[in-house]
Amino acid sequence: MSDTSKVSKADAGTKSAGAPIDDPTAAPVATVDPRLLVREEGLKGYWTEFTRKVKGGELGSLPVVIGLIVIWAIFQFKNDRFLSADNLSNISYYMSATGMIAIGLVFVLLLGEIDLSVGSVSGLASTLFAVWVVQHGMNAWLALLLAILIGIAVGALQGWFFAKIGVPAFVVTLAGLLGWNGLMLWLLGSSGTINIPSDSGPIHLLGQNSFFMDQAIIGGYLLAALAVVLTLVGNFGEQRRRKAAGVPFRPTGEILVRVGALAVASFVAAAVLNNANGVSNSLVIFLAALVIVDFVLRRTTYGRKVFAVGGGIEAARRAGINVPMVRITVFAISGGFAAIGGMFFAGQTASATLSAGAGNTLMLAIAAAVIGGTSLFGGRGSVWSALLGMLVIQSITTGLDLLNMNASIQYMITGGVLLGAVVIDSVSRKSQKAAGRG
Repeated sequence: MSDTSKVSKADAGTKSAGAPIDDPTAAPVATVDPRLLVREEGLKGYWTEFTRKVKGGELGSLPVVIGLIVIWAIFQFKNDRFLSADNLSNISYYMSATGMIAIGLVFVLLLGEIDLSVGSVSGLASTLFAVWVVQHGMNAWLALLLAILIGIAVGALQGWFFAKIGVPAFVVTLAGLLGWNGLMLWLLGSSGTINIPSDSGPIHLLGQNSFFMDQAIIGGYLLAALAVVLTLVGNFGEQRRRKAAGVPFRPTGEILVRVGALAVASFVAAAVLNNANGVSNSLVIFLAALVIVDFVLRRTTYGRKVFAVGGGIEAARRAGINVPMVRITVFAISGGFAAIGGMFFAGQTASATLSAGAGNTLMLAIAAAVIGGTSLFGGRGSVWSALLGMLVIQSITTGLDLLNMNASIQYMITGGVLLGAVVIDSVSRKSQKAAGRG
């Protein structure tokens, strides 16, 4: 049989099954983005999409939000002062220090790695600041800058051993945990404590009695309005860019609903905090750091590289990404935020002590990032998980304090919540793989 007859029979078989792909008379097949279909169906479409994501393991922040509501409801039932303005103000203030450390850990976890040295680095930074300011009379703001730079350098050094030498991150940072803690103890000397003048610039800024715009009621509402305006501008800017590119975009109605929900939450939070003392400077700086880092991770080339390396090292390398450099910079970022967190701790106590960065600081920072939704397996997460996770952990700590319960109970409950978060993450990944999206 000739090749021509084979082709003819193949064409005939194709025609019998349906019109061939290159048939000019065939009707074009419309390709519609499923997100457009969801929005065209209105509320029903959104609900269908939500249930599909839940069944497929795409839970997002849903578990931690539900958990936070349950925790608040239980503690409020046990003690009606839990949701008072003063108590919520305390929660928002004390969660900021460990929360700053958790922001840096999110970067490391996105690579599927761990940094065990952040607690020691935070203690070392606060100790160096105290030594420079108190014992050597250095300008407080210069000492703050140098302490943060030291944290970045320490993180970069550990990242270099990991990325270039090939030492596992667990081993490198475990050595850092011990070594930097030893250096901190040596610097503190026999007294174990260096008191820092409360009027020193950074210490005064981060103190418990320092509030945005000096307790002015307008401060909290101004921050809420700023958050709403920036979100509105950002969403409409993205809508305009996607329209111009001819790709699916979020409709105006959906944007207004989302921004409206944010406005309600923001102004309610501002009103509650204003009923206490106002919005603390620590919380303002923490939220500002979250916004900036979220932009870096989601909107910049560097952020996409971090997610790419966390999703698959070999694929990232073949895509032309400098994997060692990404790893080194990620650990440098972790060290920098650990140093900033240490300064927050120094601001809370106006001192550098042996307990700075010690105890459960490391575990709580890791727990905050994981409980908030950042995956331990790498490639998935958000810096906002640091906020959500710290809200859960600080709520548990403060609630148990109100009930006069032992710290051992706090550790057991926090450990259970952490285990639950990891179990949810593992089940979610399995569900995504089963649904073909893992």
